[in-house]
Amino acid sequence: MMNLMQYITPTLVFPIVVLAAMFCLLSYYRHAMSPREGTLEWVTMASAAPRPMSFPRRRFPMRRKDALPLLLLTAVYAFTAFWNLGSFTNPQSFCQLSDGQTVTFTLAEPTAISRVMYYTGLNTGSYTLEASPDGETWYTLLSYEDEENNVSGLIWQENKTGSTLPAGLDSGNTSAALHQKYSDLFKWIDNTVLRTGEGPDPLSLEVRMFRLTGDPDAGDDWVELGELALYDADGQLITLRDISYTGEGASPLFDEGDTVPAMSTWYNSSYFDEIYHPRTAYEHIRGIYPYEISHPPLGKLIMSLGIQLFGLTPFGWRFMGTLFGVLMVPLLYVFLKNLFGKTVVAFCGTALFAFDFMHLTQTRIATIDTYGVFFILAMYYFMYRYLTLPAGTPFRKGALPLFLSGLMWGIGAASKWTVIYGAVGLALLYFIGLYFKWRDWPQEEDAPRFAPWLVKTLLFSVLCFVLIPAAIYTASYLPYAAAKGDTSLENLIKVMWDNQVYMLTYHEGVHTPHPYSSRWYQWIVDGRPILYYLDNKSGAAQGLKCAFGAFSNPVVCWGGLLAMIACAAQSFRRFRSKMLFFLLSGLVAAGAVIGVDGVLSAELDNLVRLRNLCLLVGGVLIYWVLGYLASKSFPRYSSKAMFILIGYLSQLVPWMFIGRITFAYHYFPSILFLVLALAYVFNDLVGRRAPGWRVAVYGTTGGAVALYAAFYPVLVGIMVPTWYTTNFLRWIPGAWPF
Repeated sequence: MMNLMQYITPTLVFPIVVLAAMFCLLSYYRHAMSPREGTLEWVTMASAAPRPMSFPRRRFPMRRKDALPLLLLTAVYAFTAFWNLGSFTNPQSFCQLSDGQTVTFTLAEPTAISRVMYYTGLNTGSYTLEASPDGETWYTLLSYEDEENNVSGLIWQENKTGSTLPAGLDSGNTSAALHQKYSDLFKWIDNTVLRTGEGPDPLSLEVRMFRLTGDPDAGDDWVELGELALYDADGQLITLRDISYTGEGASPLFDEGDTVPAMSTWYNSSYFDEIYHPRTAYEHIRGIYPYEISHPPLGKLIMSLGIQLFGLTPFGWRFMGTLFGVLMVPLLYVFLKNLFGKTVVAFCGTALFAFDFMHLTQTRIATIDTYGVFFILAMYYFMYRYLTLPAGTPFRKGALPLFLSGLMWGIGAASKWTVIYGAVGLALLYFIGLYFKWRDWPQEEDAPRFAPWLVKTLLFSVLCFVLIPAAIYTASYLPYAAAKGDTSLENLIKVMWDNQVYMLTYHEGVHTPHPYSSRWYQWIVDGRPILYYLDNKSGAAQGLKCAFGAFSNPVVCWGGLLAMIACAAQSFRRFRSKMLFFLLSGLVAAGAVIGVDGVLSAELDNLVRLRNLCLLVGGVLIYWVLGYLASKSFPRYSSKAMFILIGYLSQLVPWMFIGRITFAYHYFPSILFLVLALAYVFNDLVGRRAPGWRVAVYGTTGGAVALYAAFYPVLVGIMVPTWYTTNFLRWIPGAWPF
């Protein structure tokens, strides 16, 4: 018994409890939607004549009572999102050095250098830093790494033929001390001078005169450095008053010493894909042709607004994404209120999204995913507004929501291609809506004629969903064309088209293995977060660590998946149609896993193939069983459920057939529809007024908020005790990297 108890840990108990609670929610929902005992509801349900599916004609506007919950959720989320977002004070001026260009500077008195810290700017290459005590004998600062990669740091090597490594260092690899790789951009790089332990201590080398020479990589005309910080033997920063310099453009190296941090962290430096997107945003501001062209430009142009407001700082390049994340909260609230008409459902559904882990982490990192998700949410909201207009509504009354839906789709597609996946679902809903309107068109003599209405609607839709988005998409490439010196329409179209070819080729070729990559079947169960940042060294002596990554709140991920199965069962009228959907979707998913992911490839070990086969068969069988139970439990059909299902599948299914390396954050748009599915369940429970509905609805929401608070340190990068993350947050050992 004692041996068994040692395995019952919080990391085992918590996920089991949450998963069980989500199954209990679905079971309770199934029971609540069944005919009430002691009533004749079963007779009514059985005798009710089948009615055609249509989108509800009633829309629910916002009321005064919605103001408080909407503002409360927005304010709370905004505080948690903007708190400690990033440094406001990074270097803003840069020393630009072309190939072989040198700047010199001199210290007030000879000083031993123990540490060098510098802040990188645009372009890649390296810098050669030389120093001399007297102006005659010169030493070059080199980066050293022994052959076993156990010892690394900076060393001084005399500039003379046959010069060897300092005594006490074995043979190893040396390179320029001040490197500037593409993965180093907009970061504070920190290195210390090694103490060898034998022979003359390098820290006893006192130098006074310095030469810094640029060496840009091929393809770059220059490299730039934002700040150079030198520390004396006591570890004290050498201030500007002790430095004099000559050479054009040398002053930016030492003019912002107050921005030098104690250490380099995510707070004051770029991390993960921030080495790409803020760089591109900054290049747009400076009129430079961008380095990163693997995504459409508009998302980076939006990001550049934050940089122009707050400077080239972490807060500046993260600001717009975080702001858009905050704006999603009131937009989703309005969407849910329009969908269901209940304040409690709008509040709880919005809370689930506001306190979802990925929503927080992805909107705090300066990438373009946030903009895509925002515009997906907006374009589906306006499409729903259009679909709910009654058949026979004059064309003019439907023009505005149709135009806004197309506008949001156009802006979103120009920000990130994942919005295009969502547009497939949007188009399907649009044509389903047209069919419903044709079927239900009023036949009264004074009603508008259908044919003229249809012609005007189709022509206007071409304008809204094809021509305007195409114009927005093409216009977003103006900074590219301007950087090439030709903004003519002909060149603009050429630049845009060439980039489309490049992007297709690029994304098809992204197959380099990554330790935190994951596939779609891992996303839907929260199986493999992506780790964005890890610091387990600076606080190791105190038993602390800092780590954060992107994954979903288990309540939203697991509960939303079960709710989506319930929505799928209610998207079709007949039982056989429901089961056919589950049968075919399960087979398609299994085929994608086998064909695209190669889980049964002959190249794999037999035991691995057997394990994969068992997991695949088991997963499909569980899905079919849940689909069967949902189909039997929910005989009704609902256009709202169909709307949610189509949106979810349009974002998820394309990833089943994409063989490139993928990550958990690609699931971010799908989480919107998981939240809608849970809100759909909440709406039914509230509407039925089943006993205990408050416990189910508020309990699920409260559970999500509690997990948000518990996991907050590994969502925003707070230094916490290692025992906390290991014993309480690592729910899936080996997969959750906290």
